[in-house]
Amino acid sequence: MTQKTVRLLMPQWQGGNNPNYSFGAELLAWLAPDNDQPLIHVPVQAYNGTPLENENGMNGRTQLLAQLEAAQHIIKAHKPDRIVMFGGDCLVEQAPFAYLNERYGGELGLIWIDAHSDLVRYVGYDNAHSLPLGNLLGEGDEEFAKHVKIPLKPENVFIAGLAAPTEQEMELFAEAFQRLGIAPTEPDTEVIQRLGIRTAGTEELANSTASIKKWIKESDIKHLAIHLDLDVLDPKAFRSLLFANPEAPFNLTPEGTMQIPQLINLIKELSEETDVVGLGITEHMPWDAINLKNLLRDIPLLNE
Repeated sequence: MTQKTVRLLMPQWQGGNNPNYSFGAELLAWLAPDNDQPLIHVPVQAYNGTPLENENGMNGRTQLLAQLEAAQHIIKAHKPDRIVMFGGDCLVEQAPFAYLNERYGGELGLIWIDAHSDLVRYVGYDNAHSLPLGNLLGEGDEEFAKHVKIPLKPENVFIAGLAAPTEQEMELFAEAFQRLGIAPTEPDTEVIQRLGIRTAGTEELANSTASIKKWIKESDIKHLAIHLDLDVLDPKAFRSLLFANPEAPFNLTPEGTMQIPQLINLIKELSEETDVVGLGITEHMPWDAINLKNLLRDIPLLNE
């Protein structure tokens, strides 16, 4: 039977409170190989120069909820078997992965390839892209989690590439968090332990992907979704990341260390192990293209 696959382009920026995410998503969709999969645009309110309103501890809550519902309506109307999502910030993954978990009877497997867990809220850091995995598990933000009809099973989730900061980085992050008044409501390590979510860092996966294959077998994962936050990559090898912003020399979270060949190999191996029905690619921040676009915008002859 023919499987129906759709591609969604959701240039959402409000979840990371950074308008550049929109351009990154559009460029991702343009770069992807052409095929007969339809590309459907999820409407997103464009940045108009007005700062996002902080609503109950979340920047742009009203806009984000409206955009989540728009994505849900589009997916429901098309009833696909497989979904590719080009984002935008990580929160774009909620609608497609929640739908796929329903579509496959609450048994969807999800591998979260990301330098960060996206499980917990940070008080003082009120951007929603820190919560999509938490929402999908029925935790996270209550207002967003209620849009997930069937939460993912924690045993069906695997976090790959989770960055482990050095002791020196931990001290720097702690000092910066204290200075800025930022603190997690519950450390992600505690949530991971409490829910029993399996994880593997980049170094372990460089040696072997056996832990992921074992998880797929033991959890009987027949249908798998892959979340790919590009920040899992080493910013020295791939510069189109938030961390690689030339104007922001210090980051408040650990950087990814995965290399592109390792990432390609991981995704290919996953595709051989089970049926991949979802793929989301997020957090693309092409600084050179962004800076060139801004330069071209300011050339008088191009704006006559």
